[in-house]
Amino acid sequence: MTTRISRRQLAARIASDIPEGSIVNLGIGAPTLVADYLPEGAEIILHTENGMLGMGAAPAAGLVDPDLINAGKQAVTAVAGAAYFHHADSFAMMRGGHLDVCVLGAFQVAANGDLANWSTGAPGAIPAVGGAMDLAIGAKHVYVMTDLLTKQGESKLVEACTYPLTGAGCVSRVYTDHAVFDVTANGFAVRETFGEHTISTLEAATGLRLVDATAEERS
Repeated sequence: MTTRISRRQLAARIASDIPEGSIVNLGIGAPTLVADYLPEGAEIILHTENGMLGMGAAPAAGLVDPDLINAGKQAVTAVAGAAYFHHADSFAMMRGGHLDVCVLGAFQVAANGDLANWSTGAPGAIPAVGGAMDLAIGAKHVYVMTDLLTKQGESKLVEACTYPLTGAGCVSRVYTDHAVFDVTANGFAVRETFGEHTISTLEAATGLRLVDATAEERS
């Protein structure tokens, strides 16, 4: 039974949902892959919280500019017209509601849209919140990109988060390797399934009662 798609396939799926004209922040880790799949020629402007608007894709080998990095310290390029600014100005953009979309990773997402992505709360765990709290509350739409299950087989979609929160009620949609879920007033709604998954198999995997919104996606 095929039940999941690859991380790069998931990045391409997310990229296809980002509207033309959006200003977008891609979180550290897997979300940075979304930049590789944005439609060529689309007017989608990438923001990075360390101070650039107009971030481009990763540079070709041998063409790395050490002064051009994203928040994860990965080498990037700058598109024509890119702007550079102070870190404080960048956070003012984030907190001021000027980002249309941000894509973040997660440890847990609750049915009411709460997000936990900076700490598991385990003793000795190193906190690494970065700008995630600012992005979670400041972006107009928060997309989460994550595996549905942990390595131990536990669902990252939960009724209520047990890890320290990054933001309350902030998540709009969750893209996982098994399915795409919307956060609604009635809990998680399955927008699209991957592989041979059904609502029933996803309910079994997550332990949650899910709303079937797949017909809406097809219409």
